[in-house]
Amino acid sequence: MKTLDGAKKVLQSSMLTDFKAFIMRGNVVDMAVGIVIGAAFGAIVSSVVKDVMMPPIGMVLGNIDFSDLCIVIKEGATPGPYSSLAAAQAAGAVTLNYGLFINTLINFLIIAVVVFFLIVRPLARLQPKKEAAPATKDCPYCATAISIKAVRCPNCTSELSS
Repeated sequence: MKTLDGAKKVLQSSMLTDFKAFIMRGNVVDMAVGIVIGAAFGAIVSSVVKDVMMPPIGMVLGNIDFSDLCIVIKEGATPGPYSSLAAAQAAGAVTLNYGLFINTLINFLIIAVVVFFLIVRPLARLQPKKEAAPATKDCPYCATAISIKAVRCPNCTSELSS
């Protein structure tokens, strides 16, 4: 029994050490921080869309609350029409919530625009630009521009070294 308990302790200790080493790697910690920041940013954007953008858009379109837009697929225990999505769901109706989909789509578009303009473009500017390889070279004998792949000059017919 003692050898089995000792083996368990060694295995647990080894697994714990390996797990600590895995967690403390830079990539794992960076990824965890990125996920937490991304979730917080997503919540902020959702609030901006739901609480700031959609009410004025709804007013312009005739006092429409996009979060209540739905199609009733099956009536609930209480027959419709329902005044809101919450009322339909409280009655047990099956609904197709296209208004919530519109809100989610706008959330996605805002996040995509922000990520593109605040992360992707600035990082692309920071990276050094790669210069294209030259397509031609000069013949050392007649100084004519020729293809980089040429082994003989088409103008003076000299053999070219590679």
